[in-house]
Amino acid sequence: MPKVEYVATYVWRMEDETFGGFSGIEISADGSRFTALSDRATIRWGSVQRDAQGRIRGLELAGRAHLRDSAGKPLKPGWQGDSEGLAIAPDGTIWISFEGLTRVARHDTPDSPAKPLPRPPEFKAMQRNSSLEALAILPDGTLLTLPERSGALTRPFPVWRWREGKWDQPFAIPRSGDWLAVGADIGPDGRFYLLERDFKGLLGFRTRVRRFDLSESGVSNERVLLESRPLQYDNLEGISVWHDGQGIRITMISDDNFGWLQRTELVEYRVAE
Repeated sequence: MPKVEYVATYVWRMEDETFGGFSGIEISADGSRFTALSDRATIRWGSVQRDAQGRIRGLELAGRAHLRDSAGKPLKPGWQGDSEGLAIAPDGTIWISFEGLTRVARHDTPDSPAKPLPRPPEFKAMQRNSSLEALAILPDGTLLTLPERSGALTRPFPVWRWREGKWDQPFAIPRSGDWLAVGADIGPDGRFYLLERDFKGLLGFRTRVRRFDLSESGVSNERVLLESRPLQYDNLEGISVWHDGQGIRITMISDDNFGWLQRTELVEYRVAE
């Protein structure tokens, strides 16, 4: 069984009215750089300061951009600009999934016009405000995305794959309880990591991370790596998985919904076999 240990939590603050609502994060392979996506069509990047134990002690902003549509115009927050999932290819290409107008788009740089992928009919039929929250990329450039809700508590989450210029839906991920899919990543071990959320009303949010072996035919060997208590963390929505030299590091970021009662926090765990 894997050993999962809590590393640290860092609360990120910034005096900027567009700061907040983070729904996606990518951490570089060495843990020194970050890219964070807000659900209001903005993206930020910079460096991560860590102490001798590898705990985050600061985030230094290097740049910020407002996402643009295919015509180069800034996306408006809301239905068109509800950016949720973030994946960055080895060559630096940025991929983003959207939950309002359900789609996946490519950006060559943070300031580049979007290059949207084709939209299968099934994308248009997904539940409003519950579609493509999670997005991950394989080393060969294959994209995997899935909706926040599957349409029924007993229906698995359908996983959509973009490969060789076309979409297919090769497999699904079992769903359990009230957990909803909000983030995904492919770890350096080649496994699929799924971040899930359960909202308990006044009791706040719970977080779960499941890990799967990934093959051409689907997922297997499910492991629940962590499951938080209500109110233990904020609304964790983004996940990045990397290797810190001692084990697999899981970095998660919270969406504060631009509300004063919530906060933007980065929570990290380490997984060792």
